[in-house]
Amino acid sequence: MRIGFISTRLNGTDGVSLEVEKWAQVLRRLGHDLFYCAGELGGYASGGTLIPQLHFDHQSAVLLSQRAFGESAEGDGEKLCDEIYAAADEIRAPLRHFIRSNRLDLIIVQNALTIPMNLPLGVCLTGLIAELGITTIGHHHDFFWERHRYQTNNILDLLDTTFPSKLPSIQHVTINSIAQKRLKARRGIDSVVIPNVHDFATPAPEIDAYNRDFREALGLAKDDLFILQPTRVIQRKGIELALELVHRLDLPHAHLFITHRAHDEGLSYWRWLKREAGVMRVDLRLIDHMIGTERSRIDGHKVYSLWDAYPHADLVTYPSTYEGFGNALLEAVYFKRLVVVNRYPVYNADIGPLGFEFIELDGFVHEAAVEKTHQLLNDPEQVKTMAEKNYAIAQEHFSLEVLARKLKELLASF
Repeated sequence: MRIGFISTRLNGTDGVSLEVEKWAQVLRRLGHDLFYCAGELGGYASGGTLIPQLHFDHQSAVLLSQRAFGESAEGDGEKLCDEIYAAADEIRAPLRHFIRSNRLDLIIVQNALTIPMNLPLGVCLTGLIAELGITTIGHHHDFFWERHRYQTNNILDLLDTTFPSKLPSIQHVTINSIAQKRLKARRGIDSVVIPNVHDFATPAPEIDAYNRDFREALGLAKDDLFILQPTRVIQRKGIELALELVHRLDLPHAHLFITHRAHDEGLSYWRWLKREAGVMRVDLRLIDHMIGTERSRIDGHKVYSLWDAYPHADLVTYPSTYEGFGNALLEAVYFKRLVVVNRYPVYNADIGPLGFEFIELDGFVHEAAVEKTHQLLNDPEQVKTMAEKNYAIAQEHFSLEVLARKLKELLASF
């Protein structure tokens, strides 16, 4: 089949871009021809069709979102909807050209019919899919009702008919069972659950000549404890729980490093974390300037990939209060690290019951978690046994082979 991926962005290390890369890898193995269209392209999607207005950061999308959501969501919602539809008309022709010129049999819309970060794109895709009758997979990562910032709005009717669209040619895919149930209850839409996955058949990269100096580059001594928080700095990541854990461990040479940028949702959370870290006397550092999508040198400075950080970590913290699934959790399992995880809803529903062995938090740092962390940091053999068990469970349930089987079943149903 000739399959086209459409999204706001297909580049970088965000969860959607990473998951598209895995789907693309599996679909290519199955013999399909792939094409890409987004407002930002890079890596595996380089050379695709670039339509700048598709990006959620494009000025036209940002201005409409500012008027539709939050405290500024006032005034004439009907007039705003007219403007959204007018903006959708401007991107209809290039999107139609992408589909027709590549003679696509199927399009896979990645989150653009799910979360309303680009309102005109969702409206445009809904109309275009209905117009062309093209077979479509709507791959849904984050619904608008799952995000606080979209709760206050003046375009609810538009959201409820577009994000996602209920059309006969769309097969909906959710990434967890909670989202599947809520989509059915809220919109009467059936979906197939395909969880996020990882390539567990390929052994994880180890310490090599390039990354051997990573700890040194962080300023760590040999006996320092390297605690890794491999996420962005946004409030739902629950980084204050990691701070409290490190504080209560009361180890003299413990250092907490965050790998991804702090400005996705403003800097106020990061400033608050820094103040809290100062009060708790925790060494908290942001190292996004050292971590890129791949190894490189920028202005003479060495840049590492995220894969270079994991092998050096003594402990990985993942205290999120909400996740659509949890890519970083799978990555920590892949690198066989000791992991602290907060029991966020999807973890409770779809991951924890499979038998993984992590240090678990229940929305707060309890004494049992502190004691267990202390004990395991001093028992590398037990950590190794836990890590091997976790790897085997993840390979059984969240591997590329699992994804291949599910995609074969999905495509066969069309």
